[in-house]
Amino acid sequence: QVHLVESGGGLVQAGGSLRLSCAASGDIFSRDTMGWYRQAPGKQRELVAVIHRGEITTYADSVKGRFTISRDNAKNIVYLQMNSLKPEDTAVYYCNLYAWGSRNGYWGQGTQVTVSS
Repeated sequence: QVHLVESGGGLVQAGGSLRLSCAASGDIFSRDTMGWYRQAPGKQRELVAVIHRGEITTYADSVKGRFTISRDNAKNIVYLQMNSLKPEDTAVYYCNLYAWGSRNGYWGQGTQVTVSS
């Protein structure tokens, strides 16, 4: 079983920065993929960024060059550094872990990010 806890959300003005953190506990392995998704009101949940084994990263086009995902395998924490935030980045951000061994996916409870114009 895996437990994910996000933190770091909040209210920020456009152009500002926030760093989200997701602490994972349980059966965690460095080969597992971790990532961030977001869901704005009235919209479907969408991928923001993921980080795979070997530090291979994938970003949504809308955040490329502004957001950076990283992970600390020793602490089982994944970060999302968000710079140059825009009002359209406003959403609930969810941490996700995909466990390749068990083929299970896990979600955190979400953290609200609000960007004011």
